[in-house]
Amino acid sequence: MNKDSKTIISIVIPFFDEEQVIPSLLARLDDLCLSHEGFDLEIILVDDHSSDNTPHLLKEAVASDERYRYIRLAVNSGSHIAILAGLEHARGECAVFLAADLQDPPELIPKMLENWQNGNHIVWAVRQERIGVSRIDRSLANMFYWLLRTIGMVQMPPQGSDFALLDRKVIDALVSSITANPSLGGEIIRLGFRQTHIPYTKVERVHGKSRWTIERKLRAFADAFVAFSYIPLRFMSYLGIMCSFLGFIYAAVVIILRLSSAQPIQGWASLMVIVLLLGGIQMIMLGVLGEYLWRTLETARRRPRYFIEDSIRIETQQKPRDRSVV
Repeated sequence: MNKDSKTIISIVIPFFDEEQVIPSLLARLDDLCLSHEGFDLEIILVDDHSSDNTPHLLKEAVASDERYRYIRLAVNSGSHIAILAGLEHARGECAVFLAADLQDPPELIPKMLENWQNGNHIVWAVRQERIGVSRIDRSLANMFYWLLRTIGMVQMPPQGSDFALLDRKVIDALVSSITANPSLGGEIIRLGFRQTHIPYTKVERVHGKSRWTIERKLRAFADAFVAFSYIPLRFMSYLGIMCSFLGFIYAAVVIILRLSSAQPIQGWASLMVIVLLLGGIQMIMLGVLGEYLWRTLETARRRPRYFIEDSIRIETQQKPRDRSVV
């Protein structure tokens, strides 16, 4: 059959120190390729500057199968940047991105393709259940997505999702409008287009350990709220007005008491408490403003989001939409 007559489907997978899971992942991807002879599959393996044997294993996979393509970023940049690097080089009419740890099953891709062929531009694989996750982590994750939906005004699925299919229209829109510190799920939701959800069970990680540290979670939390919500700034304004109003009332009470009595006004301890409290509030306000200003500065600089250190079967003569350097 002539390959040119087939629809190209891209699969983008970011890796960071995943040498233990790579053999199992490649075996399941091979089975997926065999079951989809009606499509031309290209699988873009994005190494987020791993320090273990991941680059070697990925290059071996690319050398043994022409459907695989390889990108290695020059510095560890996080999974969202790694996914964007893969999407910017994807040639497919649609692209699926998923994690490399096999908690997101590649076998769900055929069902996602069916929904895409039915006219949907974005197909989310939504975590209906999460196996092997502690109650505390599950509660914190649910709280994050609730805050994002309520305060950030981003209508993410309640259980969250980091496994999705994007139509070519969505990929082009995403790449052309993405910010310097992207929160990928929110950026995709913001674009609009026709969207649908597919529930699935996120299984327990079998090999290795998660690199999703507390530091990375806090950074993702800050990026998401600064990118999509003005409510922290509005809250700071209301808090400032309230503190000023209470301060004027307190000053009026002190003046009235002083004029109506010859006794000195006592209250050094309470005064220090108020000064320290207001100082702390001001420092918090400056910190919130700094988060917004820093991200605005990063966007204004228009620096490339990533640099490619090594690649295989990547068209280096095509610069990916003026935001990255190959």
